[in-house]
Amino acid sequence: MRIGIYGGSFNPIHKGHTQLAASIVEQGLVDELWLMVSPLNPLKQASTSDIAEFEHRLKMAELATQGIEGVKVSDFERHLPLPSYTITTLGELQKAYPEHEFVLVIGADNWERFPRWYHADEIIERYQILIYWRPGCEIDESSLPASVKMVDTPLYDVSSTQIRDSVKNGRMMRRWLDEKVARYIKRHQLYL
Repeated sequence: MRIGIYGGSFNPIHKGHTQLAASIVEQGLVDELWLMVSPLNPLKQASTSDIAEFEHRLKMAELATQGIEGVKVSDFERHLPLPSYTITTLGELQKAYPEHEFVLVIGADNWERFPRWYHADEIIERYQILIYWRPGCEIDESSLPASVKMVDTPLYDVSSTQIRDSVKNGRMMRRWLDEKVARYIKRHQLYL
């Protein structure tokens, strides 16, 4: 099977994440897409008060993806050394599931800073990368390596940071949150 790996903090997961994941599966770009909830993103400097505990982020991702065909949530990185480097995750996934082909799914904003990723050249050499558009990012598709492809997905102009800020200000952005996730945030008093 061809498995898309869409990693992130998902702090919190929102409809932009889930609708994008569903679109990639529906287009047949991958057979399944695994949302890889990251315990610690080495390129993000979130303060401890800004990032929900891993268990909360994992549970919200599970709630948000219920009933979305072909989209699964993975805690695979939880069992790997920190920080969670993508090259390590992909290599360990390949060892654990040799029958699958793994494809990295990232946003255009991440592609712009991809040269800063740990062993970026090796990722490009060993894996296919699917890039989805992000607001404010311009990528010259003609300059992409052969293993890297832009995908045509809907553009969602929302971020987890905006949602966290709205919660802090007492105005949860419910139109961008699965109702089960909104209730979970409220019940556990996250992001206050």
